[in-house]
Amino acid sequence: MKYEKMNHIKPIFFKSTFLLYILVISIACSNKKSKQKSNIESTVPKKVMVMDTLGLIKEKPSNIKIPDGMVWIPGGTFIQGAVAHDKEAMSHEKPAHKVAVDGYFMDTTLVTNRAFSRFVKETGYVTIAERKPDWEELKKQVPEGTPKPPDSVLQPGSLIFKKAKTTLPNLYDFSKWWEWSIGANWKQPEGPGSSINGKEDHPVVHIAYEDALAYCKWANRRLPTETEWEFASRAGKLNTIFFWGDDFSQLSQYANTWEGEFPVVNLKTDGYESTSPVAKFPPNANNLYDMSGNVWEWTSDWYNAKYYQKILEKGVVRNPKGAETPFNSNNPLAKEKIIRGGSYLCNAAYCSSYRISARMSSATDSSTGHLGFRTVVDLDMLSN
Repeated sequence: MKYEKMNHIKPIFFKSTFLLYILVISIACSNKKSKQKSNIESTVPKKVMVMDTLGLIKEKPSNIKIPDGMVWIPGGTFIQGAVAHDKEAMSHEKPAHKVAVDGYFMDTTLVTNRAFSRFVKETGYVTIAERKPDWEELKKQVPEGTPKPPDSVLQPGSLIFKKAKTTLPNLYDFSKWWEWSIGANWKQPEGPGSSINGKEDHPVVHIAYEDALAYCKWANRRLPTETEWEFASRAGKLNTIFFWGDDFSQLSQYANTWEGEFPVVNLKTDGYESTSPVAKFPPNANNLYDMSGNVWEWTSDWYNAKYYQKILEKGVVRNPKGAETPFNSNNPLAKEKIIRGGSYLCNAAYCSSYRISARMSSATDSSTGHLGFRTVVDLDMLSN
């Protein structure tokens, strides 16, 4: 059976939901122009600006050195959201809307286990997956009156993927291929007994939003906005579904995704079943690797299903920062951030999120085996 539009099933969900699922608690899967003078004013000092006639910062200032491991993304305008001929586009990828973006620097690759290990060694940081879940915080995300899970369940851990043994009649039931694994974290990505030895150049995973922010603070960087992420991913291809064009048959050449029957058999046509080392697939025109597949990437924007319509009504906004408040009608208690790029689990029958405009949401306490991040730096950060 072919599942049409299964890409609306959210492959990331929050920790509290899955913990309570264990207790057989049913929580659904989620899934005019106006004057904008204030949006066109930049906070970057003029002495480091190189502007075009519209005021956007496009060229890298000659006195600014490119940070290690990053590339300059020239500023410009583009249409954010699904292109008209994308038949897999979801409603929350629409309406498409024009935005303006100042230039910035972005990591060429996802943050790796090697880089995250250095951060942890220097700071002693402990990730959320390594901490005992806080019931007082978790119960804020579930219906009032939900009973507290037993202490045997409320232990440090994270969500790991597990293959199904046979064809699944219902791909809406995420519990069939995810399991809560006590002891799973960035150092043990497949659960207790696993390790990152030999995977130093793989993207770090089991990273919650707070963990990504802690790394950014240490590195003097920040997470990209959703707009910055999509602009960098498009890399000048303003009317294509994928960063390489519109040809789906080339997917295995450009991205680490799931090929075969999900979640039963991965044919590994692209060479990998789980995460792959970064920079193993061709980069996009901005020289950015893994902007499609491998692991999902955090952005700084709140997920609000109504945001695209609201920003369209504002006209062209410069450097939009996303919705002011989160909103997801399927998860009314959740506070979710937008994630981008898809992962090694994305499949045409289930989650076609290897498309440029694909977007999903994840609660800030979520960590899974296919969620990581990359960072950006803007000129204002370097001028301080």
